[in-house]
Amino acid sequence: MKILVVEDEEALADALSEILKRNKYSVDTVYDGEDGLAYAMTDLYDCMILDIMLPKMNGLDVLRIMRKKHISTPVLLLTAKSEVEDKINGLDSGADDFLTKPFISGELLARVRALTRRKGEVVTDEFTFGDVALNKSTFSLSKEGQFVKLSLKEYQIMEMLMANPKQLIPKERFIEKIWGYESDVEYNNVEVYISFLRKKLHVIGSSVIIKTVRGVGYFLEGGE
Repeated sequence: MKILVVEDEEALADALSEILKRNKYSVDTVYDGEDGLAYAMTDLYDCMILDIMLPKMNGLDVLRIMRKKHISTPVLLLTAKSEVEDKINGLDSGADDFLTKPFISGELLARVRALTRRKGEVVTDEFTFGDVALNKSTFSLSKEGQFVKLSLKEYQIMEMLMANPKQLIPKERFIEKIWGYESDVEYNNVEVYISFLRKKLHVIGSSVIIKTVRGVGYFLEGGE
């Protein structure tokens, strides 16, 4: 999953980014409201952590514009204040949850998990497709007791494929979600990791296939 952090205190922003990365999230970090809005408008993120007090454009204005433009990314607002009025204004602007600074990392992660949970989804440590399971805790791909470890990028690509079963995912989407909106990574990087994943599916004897649509992207097939 990909998180956008918008926080002008660079030390705090970088600390948030590190906490999230250690917990297997991909993270983009920006330090003012204008950049935050520009990144948010790409609609690439599964969650946004947004400070209220920002230079160039405050967080509530960023949020109002996002919602007006129908960007539905879940937003966790950060504030140094705890007044009820701030919470009311934030909720009225389209926020999904609040966290008052200072906070502990455990609470931050719990709130992010709650916001990124799909509506009606049963919380689990695994994605499944066909005859394989992808474990979020161990970064492993398994079939009937046979398993292989995945690197972070392998895991993130497989997660996107399994979260969107049988749907074609363009190469551009993999790059934007995993490497970042402003990344200069080329398509062959994605192709290399897809090759690694195909070999690992073969190692565990899975009948799941990563299909290629030439010049476009990939989708999962088989494993029935």
